[in-house]
Amino acid sequence: MRRLFFIFSMLQLFIATANAQADRQHIRQGNKLYRQEKYDKAEVEYQKALAANQRNPQAIYNLGCAMMMQQKDSAAIVQFENAGKLETDKRRKSMAFHNMGWICQKHQMYAEAIEAYKESLRNNPDDNETRYNLALCQRQQKKNQQNQGGGGKDDKKQDDDQDKKDKKDQNQQQDQQKQQQQPPKDQMSKENAEQLLNAAMQEEKATQQRMKKSMQHPNRRRLQKNW
Repeated sequence: MRRLFFIFSMLQLFIATANAQADRQHIRQGNKLYRQEKYDKAEVEYQKALAANQRNPQAIYNLGCAMMMQQKDSAAIVQFENAGKLETDKRRKSMAFHNMGWICQKHQMYAEAIEAYKESLRNNPDDNETRYNLALCQRQQKKNQQNQGGGGKDDKKQDDDQDKKDKKDQNQQQDQQKQQQQPPKDQMSKENAEQLLNAAMQEEKATQQRMKKSMQHPNRRRLQKNW
């Protein structure tokens, strides 16, 4: 009996070792395909790794990434959530929740994204990218709540003031463009200058002719007047 039990234990160990080697092999092959951007084929390899070891958090996480790159967002969230539960390494756990938050943020599910980012930061407080995304989601969520609630008087006043300022700036820009397109009022066009010059020359010519005529008959008017 002891010998049979020993053989059975060795057989279990052999199967477990074979499965462990198989899932790692499929993960490596999946990673190679993932780097080649063959995400559908990488997904198949990760699925094979999970068939060999369904509690391998690395295979689950990588499967989620392959699904996410194929826009299978709902299925990807499930994989990231499972990876986050099974993973013991805090940094990898943080990455799983970060990806969950990113998908939720993309679909404007800000409440879910906020919770996922917070969980990510609990496991990796030094992740500045996650902290930045969290702040964006919180700001957008607050903005949506204000829009749904109609906002307060102060918010409405600020919006009205901003609209007036934008309209004033727009009008000023339009006036400046008109001024640039039109010549200044005190600036005379070439055609008008030529017309005025010709008129002045004609007037001067007429004046000279009158003076010349009067000099030819200097006494006629006087004699007629005296007589």
